[in-house]
Amino acid sequence: MNAKPCSASLALKTTHVLPPDTNHYGTLFGGQLMAHLDDIGGIAAVKHANSPVVTASTDSVDFLAPVKVGQYISIEAFVTWTRHTSMEVFIRAITEDLRTGERTACTTAFMTFVAVDENGRPVEVPPVYPETEDEKMLHESAPLRANRRAERRKQSKQLAETFGTVYRTEK
Repeated sequence: MNAKPCSASLALKTTHVLPPDTNHYGTLFGGQLMAHLDDIGGIAAVKHANSPVVTASTDSVDFLAPVKVGQYISIEAFVTWTRHTSMEVFIRAITEDLRTGERTACTTAFMTFVAVDENGRPVEVPPVYPETEDEKMLHESAPLRANRRAERRKQSKQLAETFGTVYRTEK
């Protein structure tokens, strides 16, 4: 399987933030922004894998600045690192006030997607390689994030086992 550059998976999305997408403070619902991140991250992963993908994890979503009604938000995503069937995707969002031209980095995130076949079984993905200094920095630090993901997943499984499937109000 031939390796691909990070840039080959670049996916972009721009949307206008409208009142139905915002809370009572006039800022974009966090869940709405997370849906945009998952959408564009998945597109980047599909572009890299040339296969359907499923979301495996969200390492972090850091909301750095509010996204206000009337602003535009541009989101970019690209694959930074791969394993056998999984891909780490870096996503960032930038708000823009089109009247003033002011731009603000509002969100960064790392998500992991797994390539699957028509039966939902994981399939191999091509390796990825960085070209720019920023891509190299993300690529080189990816194994540390992967180790953190594995540890967090182990803890999540332990919590699921501890709390089980019975609601606390059930006897």
